[in-house]
Amino acid sequence: MNTLIAIIGLGVLCLLFEIFNLRKAIVPITIIGLLAVLGLTISEFNSTQSYYNNMIIVSKFSTVFSSLFIVLTIFLVALGHNFYENHQSKISDFIAIKVFLLAGAVAMVSFGNLAMFFLGIEVLSISLYILAASDRMNLKSNEAGMKYFLMGSFASGIILFGICLIYGAMGSFDVTEISELSQSAELPIWFPIGIVLLTIGMLFKVAAVPFHFWAPDVYEGSPALTTALMSTLAKVVAMATLYKLLYVMNADISEAFKTIVVVISMASMTVGNIMALRQTNVKRMLAFSGISHAGFMLMTLLSLSTSAGSLLYYASAYSLSGIAAFSVILYVCKNRDNEDVVNFHGLGKTNPLLAAILTAALLSMAGIPIFAGFFAKLVLFNQTIQAGYLALVIVAVVNSIISVGYYFKLILVMYTKEPNEERKGTPVIIYAVAVIAIVLNIALGLFPSFVLDLLG
Repeated sequence: MNTLIAIIGLGVLCLLFEIFNLRKAIVPITIIGLLAVLGLTISEFNSTQSYYNNMIIVSKFSTVFSSLFIVLTIFLVALGHNFYENHQSKISDFIAIKVFLLAGAVAMVSFGNLAMFFLGIEVLSISLYILAASDRMNLKSNEAGMKYFLMGSFASGIILFGICLIYGAMGSFDVTEISELSQSAELPIWFPIGIVLLTIGMLFKVAAVPFHFWAPDVYEGSPALTTALMSTLAKVVAMATLYKLLYVMNADISEAFKTIVVVISMASMTVGNIMALRQTNVKRMLAFSGISHAGFMLMTLLSLSTSAGSLLYYASAYSLSGIAAFSVILYVCKNRDNEDVVNFHGLGKTNPLLAAILTAALLSMAGIPIFAGFFAKLVLFNQTIQAGYLALVIVAVVNSIISVGYYFKLILVMYTKEPNEERKGTPVIIYAVAVIAIVLNIALGLFPSFVLDLLG
């Protein structure tokens, strides 16, 4: 609860800095404030408390995921310093929206009441709609904002309908009460239908097949920093929230539910990877890559009682490599009309460090050893085999091999083609964010138990 209040306070502070014309201080002060909030969140790690009649429940799960969200937001705010340098008059708005988005994310994993969950998802979604369409003079950005707004509104409507049916079946919004009541033998038919609608709405947010069709266009059209936010923070928030929702509703009891999860997981991996092979735009490629990673993360839903740790580990590994990759993309494609693969020609010669970081990030996403992405997949596959879903793991392994194809397409272009222009100096912040993100990724790969045991 303290975390949520502190984040909202920080967002208001960003807006006040604009009033007092202290624009230069906004990014450093926000980063310092977020580090303080991170310390505050970690201090609540072992205490389980509920606030406001169970509206918000602080547990190990919510604390650990909130900490991950705060770390990702720190990276995204830091990257904003360079990205918004031509929009100094609007920097307070962009940074404040990101901070308020974080408040929505924390509410989404800390909810103890379905009303609070819906409030969190709306705060997060509205912030993303604004950020997607924030490049007003760009037709693609306007299109991305409109598409995302329409699809997100449908998803929110479906989620709200699901919540109504669950309330109708249980007579309560409180998830603790719903959890207790859901174990009884006689359940109204509205309850499972409500869970199905909730799950469909959240799969839209995660961009899992067959609810993925908005993602490639929205990722390509949005400003690059917004795409980075969607593919890392927003995806991880939606996945963690879906996990918690299904966990408190005891949804993993029915076999039919597990079969559907297996099918969606397989479809997401396969469609995401096969479509990514055909892309020449790097943001589109990473959008399809994100769809396939959503498929991997859905595997955790097959053993809800034990897989919180592996979901956290996979989410951390994926989002850190995503931040590192997008840091390089922001540098390479600055002042360009597109994010085409051609822009990356010869990066290995003109800027070896950034080329190495992008290579490492892509190798982690592909699941190559020493990087956290490999160990995250290993833990996930092991758990899924123990749950008795060997066919799903075989499909996942085949998909991991397919993904190497399009990641290496980009890596080869950086090292084998001739550079098409001289590179200008690199901003220190982009170096710092990219290096820290990839170092954290490798550290997670070398010491997996540090994260896995947090929710063990």
